Amino acid sequence: MPQARRGELWVIDLGMAQKPRPCLILSIVYLDHERAVVSYVPRTTALRSTRFEVPHQARGLEAGAFDAQGIGSVPVVKLERRVGSVEPAIIQQVEVAVKLWLNLP
Repeated sequence: MPQARRGELWVIDLGMAQKPRPCLILSIVYLDHERAVVSYVPRTTALRSTRFEVPHQARGLEAGAFDAQGIGSVPVVKLERRVGSVEPAIIQQVEVAVKLWLNLP
């Protein structure tokens, strides 16, 4: 399986509680001796206009947002397919939202 890279958009199987959905990969590529996991922020179309949502539009996807409150990690076997990449400015906005959500400097 190809490794997901930071800034890429992948459809991830998030389990029974949620459906497979596009997610922004935030983690860096892991090394061979490290756990095969990725950290992500899910993309949603159920917008709530919170300070933790970063609006995102992409061809082929409904208007939506990355929801920093949904940050998580999954084994790479849960990655279904790569659907694109995200502009650096959006990644920076998602980082700001995640830091705000986690109360990080």
